[in-house]
Amino acid sequence: MIEFFNTLLFPIKLGEAWVMYAWHWLFDKIGLPTGWAWAMSIVGLTVIVRVLLIPLFVRQIHSSRRMQLIQPEMQKIQKKYKGKRDPEAQKAQQAEIMDLYRRTGTNPFSSCLPILIQSPFFFALFQLLNNLKAQAEGKPGHDAIGPITNTVAAQIESSTIFGAKLSDAFIMQGATSPLSTKILTAILIILMSATTFTTQYQLMRKNMPASALDNPFAKQQKVLLYLMPIFFAISGINFPIGVLLYWLTTNLWTMGQQFYVIRNMPAPGSEAEARRRERLKKRGKDMEELTVPGLGSDDEVLDDAPKAGQRQQPKGKKRAKAQPPKNRR
Repeated sequence: MIEFFNTLLFPIKLGEAWVMYAWHWLFDKIGLPTGWAWAMSIVGLTVIVRVLLIPLFVRQIHSSRRMQLIQPEMQKIQKKYKGKRDPEAQKAQQAEIMDLYRRTGTNPFSSCLPILIQSPFFFALFQLLNNLKAQAEGKPGHDAIGPITNTVAAQIESSTIFGAKLSDAFIMQGATSPLSTKILTAILIILMSATTFTTQYQLMRKNMPASALDNPFAKQQKVLLYLMPIFFAISGINFPIGVLLYWLTTNLWTMGQQFYVIRNMPAPGSEAEARRRERLKKRGKDMEELTVPGLGSDDEVLDDAPKAGQRQQPKGKKRAKAQPPKNRR
């Protein structure tokens, strides 16, 4: 299973190796020290990955907006089947929800796509940096990955920033990390936790409607908001400094991206939307209202449509008064 997973990740590792090598060549040409050149190459790799994910992020935003706008209809369906636990009712409820998704073009899983697609890049980079020492020593199963030969791996492995190697971690197997490594990794972990907390906090406090903050999902998000720093502290101590640099850079990108979205594409009914409406009003502009096809009046028309085999009666027209029958002689 592990070999199969490594086989799937190899093309990504190969691409990352070439991107890192190209960035290092550029930073080396402008005169950066070797350690900083490789560190900045990891930052450059992160930027390339996030730029490639922008189209998916845009889809995520549109999907999130649709999910927020269809919540009133979703609540109607849930209220309709409240307390009904029989299989027929559950099946009918699920069918109505799926029909709502279909009519509005909403995909509830679109918001997970950027995270799912970014994960292989993270794991591939983790393997690339975590195996540098074994590759530099020429151990079996650690052959060259594109331009990252054993010689280049030894150069990266021995490169330092602030006196700490890029391949070192806070806790290392079979060795004790120096004080400079512990200090640098601790700072990176704190910064990672702070950027993640800030991103989620501004999302929940500024870009979510007040009604959405009372549901069970929002309460779970609040718990995760305070658990994530603990998760980073536990997991981060095992990651090489190079991986921590990648993680911190992608967190900074996410925080800036989220700030731009909240300011310019706020969620309907949120505090951020009210502030944007005020800013546009001061400029003499009207805010464009978001709409979702398949909601509103279209649904009412569909509900009022005649059933099969039923004759539709004209509406809005006065019927001619029936003439009294003439008296027959």
